[in-house]
Amino acid sequence: MLFLNFKLGLPVLLVPALLSLLSAGLFSPRPALAANEQNHLEPPPFNQQAHEQGRKIYNFRCYYCHGYSGDARTLSSRFLSPPPRDFTSLQARTLSRKSMIRSVRDGHPDTAMAGFMNILSPRDIEQVVDFVRHEFILQQKENTRYHTFANGWPNHERYRIAYPFATGEIALDENPDLLSAEQIEGRQLFLDTCISCHDRSYVHEEGPVWEASAVSFPRNNTSADYLKIDATSEASVYARHDVAPVLTSLSSMEKKGKQLFEVNCAFCHAADGTGKNWIGSFLEPRPRDLSDEKVMSAMTPERLRHTIEEGLVETTMPAWKNVLTKKEIEALIAYIHTAFHPLPGYEKK
Repeated sequence: MLFLNFKLGLPVLLVPALLSLLSAGLFSPRPALAANEQNHLEPPPFNQQAHEQGRKIYNFRCYYCHGYSGDARTLSSRFLSPPPRDFTSLQARTLSRKSMIRSVRDGHPDTAMAGFMNILSPRDIEQVVDFVRHEFILQQKENTRYHTFANGWPNHERYRIAYPFATGEIALDENPDLLSAEQIEGRQLFLDTCISCHDRSYVHEEGPVWEASAVSFPRNNTSADYLKIDATSEASVYARHDVAPVLTSLSSMEKKGKQLFEVNCAFCHAADGTGKNWIGSFLEPRPRDLSDEKVMSAMTPERLRHTIEEGLVETTMPAWKNVLTKKEIEALIAYIHTAFHPLPGYEKK
C-alpha cells in the first residue's frame, strides 16, 4: 500500500506502476485455452482444512489486487492495465484449473501478475487456486472482511457517515452546497481518516489538486481526533525512511533523477533508498538497499542501468525500459550515485 501527501496536505493511497508488484492475480487478456486442456487437473474432493489454508494464502498474497472477495474492486485495480481478474464474473468452465495453476506459478508477461514459483510451494499454489475456484467462482461468497476487530478496526460502524465517499456514491469534490450537514461531516471524516487507503475514491474532476508524493506507512490509529500521526503511532518506524536525503547543489540531471526516483522508485526502495519502508517489508525478496556499502560497492553504472532497463527475474523489480526514456534512466543513475552511494567508475555528466 502506498500513501501519499497531497498538495492540499491530505494523505492518500496511490498505486502507481510499481504497486503492480504486489499483484497476485490473473489478468483478463490471457487467451482462452484449447478445449482439450480445459478438462485436465480437476480439483480433488473438497477438504475444509485445505480450503482454509488456501484462504490464508489468498488473504495474504492476493487480496490487494483481486479484493478480499475476488471481485477486483480494489484501489490497485484502478491503476493496473490490464486490470486484475474479477473471479466472481467467471464460470468454472471458462477458466480451467490447469491454466490458473500455471498463471499463479509462472505469472503473465506484460501484466502485473508475478509468478510465485519461488515463493509458494506447488501444494500452496494448488490450494489457493482451489480456494478461488470454490469460494469466488462457484460459491460467489464474500470471504473475509478487512475492517474487523482482529485487524485493528473495532466498531468500524462509527465511520458509517463516511461510507458514501469511500464507495463513490458521493463524489469527494461534490459542491458542499449540495451536501447535508451529515454528509459534510462524513466527507471530512473520510478526508481525515479513510483516504489513506481508499484514495480519492470518486471525484468529478481529476487535476493538480490530486497530485501526490510517495510515503508508505500505515495510518491505522489515526482519525479526525488523532493529530499526532507519526510521533506516537506505529507509523513512526517507517516514516523516517520516507524522508529523502537533503542535498545541495544538485545538477539539473540529478534534480530530474530525484523527481523520478520519488515518483517511481521510492514506493519500494523508500525515499532514503534503504528499502526499509513499510511496503519494503512485504516484498520478497526485499528491495535492494541502495545505501548498503556491501551491495553498492559492486554496483557499476552499467549494471545498475541494465537492472533498471531489464528488471530482475524472480523479484519484484520490473523492467522500466518501456516506461522511462534513456535520458530519464541516466538521470536516475546520477541521483542514486549522489544521494545514496557512489557507483564505482561513474563519471558525472
